[in-house]
Amino acid sequence: MASIIVIAVVLVLDVLAFVLAIGAERRRSYANVTAADSSGRAYCVYSSDASTAYGVSALLLLLAAQAVAMAATRCFCCGRGLSPGRWRAWSGTCFIICWVTFVIAELCLLAGSVRNAYHTKYVSLFSNAPPRCAVLRRGVFAAGAAFAFLTALLAELHYLFYARARAAAAVPPPIVGGIGMTRM
Repeated sequence: MASIIVIAVVLVLDVLAFVLAIGAERRRSYANVTAADSSGRAYCVYSSDASTAYGVSALLLLLAAQAVAMAATRCFCCGRGLSPGRWRAWSGTCFIICWVTFVIAELCLLAGSVRNAYHTKYVSLFSNAPPRCAVLRRGVFAAGAAFAFLTALLAELHYLFYARARAAAAVPPPIVGGIGMTRM
């Protein structure tokens, strides 16, 4: 039987990670070129840097949710064996795809947070052209949020299928007849 507590904890952590990743996409920093330097050079002025904190928070919550789900399922490889069948096959499939989507989500959130925190100030030291201000491209945090959602879905399915396969392994096979006789 699947534990409602594990399902709820993983779901809450994943939903919070998803919401923070969407918030990070909405609060990306943008830059304006300003020419108020004492030497007359133009420089970049950046807006709020809240999306970096949102992205790192989403990354850590997604990591915590994955750790809880994998601890509950014993990372699919430790513990007693599962009964062969469709539940174990579905659990294994969800396990592998869940880890792939988790790694992609973590990389998107990490890359977005690092790139959003990078600010250039004086880029045009040797030219009169205005500086190119480094900003994060649109969609990096959104991709992290999409893969975080897929990770949440697959982690929940993996846990449910794992619980079914574990429950099926605990039931002994039925005895069809009394004493089995074979031909010699």
